[in-house]
Order: sequence, then structure tokens, then C-alpha cells
Amino acid sequence: MCRRCLGAPQPLDAEYFCRSCRTPFATPYPLDDDGRCGLCRAGLNQFDSAYAYSSYDGAMRELIHLFKYDRVRPLATVLGGFLNAALPGEERFDMLVPMPLHWVRRWWRGFNQSYLLARDLARRTGIPVANALRRRRSTASQASLSRAARRRNVRGAFELRRGADVRGLRVLLLDDVLTTGATANACAAVLKRAGASCVAVLTLARADRRVFDPVAESVLLVGGEG
Repeated sequence: MCRRCLGAPQPLDAEYFCRSCRTPFATPYPLDDDGRCGLCRAGLNQFDSAYAYSSYDGAMRELIHLFKYDRVRPLATVLGGFLNAALPGEERFDMLVPMPLHWVRRWWRGFNQSYLLARDLARRTGIPVANALRRRRSTASQASLSRAARRRNVRGAFELRRGADVRGLRVLLLDDVLTTGATANACAAVLKRAGASCVAVLTLARADRRVFDPVAESVLLVGGEG
């Protein structure tokens, strides 16, 4: 790819963000007086904060697909730069934990894209990488599932690796894309139960769900779907 294409992804920009999960919104209506969205108010987000470089569209989507599905592994260096730019300079973390792949999918792809990204970010930041999580069972693709179905799909799918110790640590969970947050939440819950003092999520991109649906939000807050 040319230099112009590699530099094309633009930082995620919005006038309103949730203070905790950094979900972008077109208006302040979904946010409470403390700047938190409905998911965070309802306690459905297990992670403490989330950061992403850009929206999952355009040039960033193409770069991620080239890296992840076309196996252009050298892109890890370019994408690692975007991750580093998205990481707030004032935050401190003790450990980078890549999102685990089931062994079958890793065998088919040949690598875990999240691990390659974590390794590059570790080189830039000095934060050590630890494969602290294990995917204990294969799950269906999340792509075509609803928000509630995504949560059910990954429920119980992750566990702490034998010998991993996250007690009292500030953990940065790393993945390529954040969509509804179901997978990140499942992993964050495991890390929190294992004693992590803080779990933040860092991704290259996140699905831009900026259009606010008051009906869906009311269902979320009453019924806990999200």
C-alpha cells in the first residue's frame, strides 16, 4: 500500500462521548449529568474505559481487513502506531492483554492479530504483554448477531490462563475492533474476578453507533438488553 493510503484513517471525532466507554453520540441526550451513557449507568459495561483510534469504516476498515483476513502481517507496525496515538498519555497500565483466539481459528489464520498489535504497542510503550486469557470454547461469528445474542454467544467463553496473575494490576485489553462490547465485557469480567484493579479496552476502531434510538435505550434501561 502507498504512504497516502496508510495515513488515510482519521481519528474518531464527535461532539459528545460517554465519559467511561467513549461511545460517540450526535447529541448529549443519551448522557446523564456525569457524562455516562445508558450502558454504563446500567452497569452493563464491565470495563472501566475504552479507547479507539477511529471509526470502523473507510480506510481503517480496509487496513484491518488486509491485516486480519489477507494476512498482511507487516501492517502490525502501522496499526500499532494508531493504537499508540489512541492511548491517553496520562493513563498508566501494568499489562497488555491481547484478545485471545480459539486455537482452531488461530491455526486457520496463522496468527492472533491482537497479539501482534500488542507486541508492537509494547515495543512503543514498554508495557509488558501477557497472554493472560484463554478462549475455552469456539464461538459463532458475532457479525450477524444482535446485541443480546452477542452477549449470550460469548458468555463463559473465556477464562484466566493457568499461572496468570493480574491481582491489583491495571490491565489494558487489546483488540482490533469494538462493536457492541460484548466480547470485551466478557473478558473484562474474567480479569476483574481474577483481581485486576482496572480493565481498559484499546482498539484500532469502533463501530460508530452515533444514531441514538430512544426506544432501544428505554428497553436497555428497563430490560437490561445491550
